[in-house]
Amino acid sequence: MAQHAKVSQQFKRLCAQFGRILGGESEVEEGPVCFVTRMTNLREKILGRRTRSPLVQMQMFSFESLDRSGRALCLGETAVHQNQVNRLISNLRKRGIKVTAVHNHWLKENPRLMYMHWEATMNPIEFAKKTKASIAFLG
Repeated sequence: MAQHAKVSQQFKRLCAQFGRILGGESEVEEGPVCFVTRMTNLREKILGRRTRSPLVQMQMFSFESLDRSGRALCLGETAVHQNQVNRLISNLRKRGIKVTAVHNHWLKENPRLMYMHWEATMNPIEFAKKTKASIAFLG
């Protein structure tokens, strides 16, 4: 999406740093919202067919509503194998990040996938570092 002239250079730099920490592609969208995408290496089959779809493979992270103290609404989402759910929940919670949803998206996928969403209001760089540490075991 197009960047508005209102977006400060500081926000753009912060977004780029957020993306680098998370190892993904960052962009500034209307809002402003910093949005980062990163592809996983999940090897899945849905309905017996291999998939490399971004709907399965993509991790997404964002921050917005940055306040004067440097805190923002920070969000994250990824797909994980069912047997990784509890570890990721524990990793996020021990770093002060709230897990808000764990659910499936597909039927008959193999191995079984669950989608996890998390949120925090904190400094975006702190969120990025905590998220990176929390998801590192996913590979």
